Amino acid sequence: MEKNIHEDCGVAMIRLLKPLEYYQRKYGTWMYGLNKLYLMMEKQHNRGQEGAGMACLKLDSEPGNEYMFRERAEGKDAITEIFGAVNKNYQGLSPELLSDAEYAKKELPFAGEIYIGHLRYSTTGKSGLSYVHPFLRRNNWKAKNLCYCGNFNMTNVDEIFEKLTAQGQCPRIYSDTYILLELMGHRLDREVERNFIAAKAMEMEGCEITKYIEDHVKMSNVLKQTMTDFDGGYVITGMTGSGEAFTLRDPWGIRPAFYYKNDEMVVVASERPVLQTTFDLEVEDVQELQPGQAILIKKDGTCTLKQILEQRGDNACSFERIYFSRGSDSDIYKERKQLGEQLTMPILKAVNNDAAHTVFSYIPNTAEVAYYGMLNGFKKYLNAEKIQKIASLGHTPTHEELESILNDFVRSEKIAWKDIKLRTFITEGNSRNDLASHVYDITYGSVVPYEDNLVIIDDSIVRGTTLKESILRILDRLHPKKIVVVSSAPQIRYPDYYGIDMPRLEEFCVFSATMELIRENNLQEVIEQTYQACKEELKKPKAEIENKVRAIYKPFTVEQINEKIVGMLRPEGMTTPVELVFQSIEGLHEAIPDHKGDWYFTGKYPTPGGNKLVNQAFINYFEKVYKNE
Repeated sequence: MEKNIHEDCGVAMIRLLKPLEYYQRKYGTWMYGLNKLYLMMEKQHNRGQEGAGMACLKLDSEPGNEYMFRERAEGKDAITEIFGAVNKNYQGLSPELLSDAEYAKKELPFAGEIYIGHLRYSTTGKSGLSYVHPFLRRNNWKAKNLCYCGNFNMTNVDEIFEKLTAQGQCPRIYSDTYILLELMGHRLDREVERNFIAAKAMEMEGCEITKYIEDHVKMSNVLKQTMTDFDGGYVITGMTGSGEAFTLRDPWGIRPAFYYKNDEMVVVASERPVLQTTFDLEVEDVQELQPGQAILIKKDGTCTLKQILEQRGDNACSFERIYFSRGSDSDIYKERKQLGEQLTMPILKAVNNDAAHTVFSYIPNTAEVAYYGMLNGFKKYLNAEKIQKIASLGHTPTHEELESILNDFVRSEKIAWKDIKLRTFITEGNSRNDLASHVYDITYGSVVPYEDNLVIIDDSIVRGTTLKESILRILDRLHPKKIVVVSSAPQIRYPDYYGIDMPRLEEFCVFSATMELIRENNLQEVIEQTYQACKEELKKPKAEIENKVRAIYKPFTVEQINEKIVGMLRPEGMTTPVELVFQSIEGLHEAIPDHKGDWYFTGKYPTPGGNKLVNQAFINYFEKVYKNE
């Protein structure tokens, strides 16, 4: 996978359903929830290395005592930092006091019943501790306190911002995260006030009103009124100061969420194997939250599933399966293997059917599973060849004949090694580029020079910078007869707007190659026509907007674009022939049939906001590159 692609965020939530004393007796520590949150976050570290945060809520705290706690930190070591900060609160306590759950519940911070955690990868370019989740909205009424975190990117922040300001609100920051906090907080305030009016109508007073409100707040109302107008992919998990906990998935099913519950706890995470490993569960124990569905846990621990928003699509992100999620999930592992195996025949064509003189490898580390699938495909191919050779002999084969035939095997080697991580203090361009070329190292002597083809598989090719700056240059040192670079994903042609940092068209090597082909073939009218079509499209009601950028790819075949990409990415001085092999769209859906979200590859965005933004992206590109010509 390309460097500098910022992935999805990760969320985690644990709601303890028993008193802390229960976990002290059964598991030897009241910190059971805290420890499990740490594990869930570490198991999702792949989803966010820019920052991390966690929050905790104590139920039934007395006035004058803090009951909602939060820690946040930036950087790849943020998880260690925030949990280290939490544990500093317990240093100096005697073992007896530290194991006293009643004392902890009353006196110690982060000794509570609800925990939420977040791993952050920015999708907006905004950074700093103030952008690290969870976000917190304070109020003297417990029920009006709100803390939430999420894996999301909203495409219509401008519309929601206008809605808030029309109500008289004045958000401090223009970002989907803060606007969502303010809007949800506003709806929570209204829900509390609704119950306040109801309690007053029943002639309640003082603390009696407070108890009534806390017992009757409906987060389903808050979520429905908050999220109905949002366009984007999201999983949002959070809690109120009075003890309501929730997780909601977007109605298109774009971003993933999984949960498990028993009589001790309710837990949520962005990935299924996280829950399996942390809580020693089987696959069938873990359930997936459905599109538009929320898991709601009330203050008394009652847990329900509720359809908050009507399902609007079946567009679970296929890129989750190819790259972002952990490959330890049983289904994802099988899917990635199949993606590799399906490429057997295109690869065979690329090496002129010369499997005997072809070495197979992969670009570490996320392409490893697809690599195993690719090897399986060639093992099956060679086995079929062996059977045919034996059958064609027409007689009982001799030992020597059998040995000759059976000695045909798939030649696989560990060719590329991920060697170092560049440090950002090196800023001078030439120096940095030279160091970038050494991010990978190779196994010398693994290829017979000028005789062996080298096939190397990656999970995807996005910008192509890693190929150009490092991989092709260093593979060329082995002097293979030909290099075939294989992508287990189809050509990535379009930006993502639902939680992954790929917003600009010009960042994609496929787009850049296509634009170059248009210029070479004197088809500039395609660019102008697409620009005008995009502008006209943005005049329509948002629900009617279509993706007009798809037109630029129509004049060319995948093979033509591949050839141009090779020409653009080939390092200066490299003489080894290079060919690209991409997964097909049909192959993608065959391997991953239940995750139909393929907008990166096809431009078929599941929401109106995606279509609007991709048209705007082309307008921005055109006006930047062509307007002044």
